[in-house]
Amino acid sequence: MTKEPQQPDHSIDISQMSDAELHAALQSIPCQSGEDKPAPLVELTGLKGQHSAMMRCETPLRFQATGDLGDYAFAFCRDADIRLDGNVGHGAGDGMSGGVVLITGNAGCGLGSAMTGGTLAVYGSAGDRVGSAMRGGSIFVRGSVGDDTGAGALGGTIVVGGDAGKRLGDGLNNVTVFLRGKAKSLAPGVIEAPLRKREEVRLGLLLMGASIRGSASEFRRIIPKARLDAEEAGAGEIRPNWR
Repeated sequence: MTKEPQQPDHSIDISQMSDAELHAALQSIPCQSGEDKPAPLVELTGLKGQHSAMMRCETPLRFQATGDLGDYAFAFCRDADIRLDGNVGHGAGDGMSGGVVLITGNAGCGLGSAMTGGTLAVYGSAGDRVGSAMRGGSIFVRGSVGDDTGAGALGGTIVVGGDAGKRLGDGLNNVTVFLRGKAKSLAPGVIEAPLRKREEVRLGLLLMGASIRGSASEFRRIIPKARLDAEEAGAGEIRPNWR
């Protein structure tokens, strides 16, 4: 997880900037990149718990920042590659549709709610309703999560390296939750299933992609029972609705 600090190409103090001013400043930065030239690295300073920080960031830049942010940080982001050395409040990554967000601290409730794409990783723990109503993308929490993780999720992947709270997978549909620790309780119709070889390989690649250490074999799958029944009957994983 620890990386050598890189010298930023640009530095922006967000402490006194409105959302519109920040977006204008980011849009003024040339975003050209290629195989031999990564996207420009932007350092964000002046973090002081701002709510809705970096909301709707659609600029294909790399960002690094140190400090804590408030609620709805990085909500509805797309394309950006963000690393925050700090904590975030509720709703981080809400509606995220692409890009990569790595948070080294903890997150509040609703992490990655309704996200449709991208990678959202938290190296600490997160609150209730992680990945609720998500439609795609991948969420990684290296620590533990609260109650109702994956509630109403219809697509995507959720990986939990620690424990989970109550009602894990309530309303879970065509989504896989990988859990390394224990859940206080599973929602009705949801079960722990063996980790199949292809899933172990896929999870291993996902863990590497999110820069999270650990062996995929330590995890179990949390899926709807109807999905496991279909797998065992030889129906595979092609049915659109497992509830």
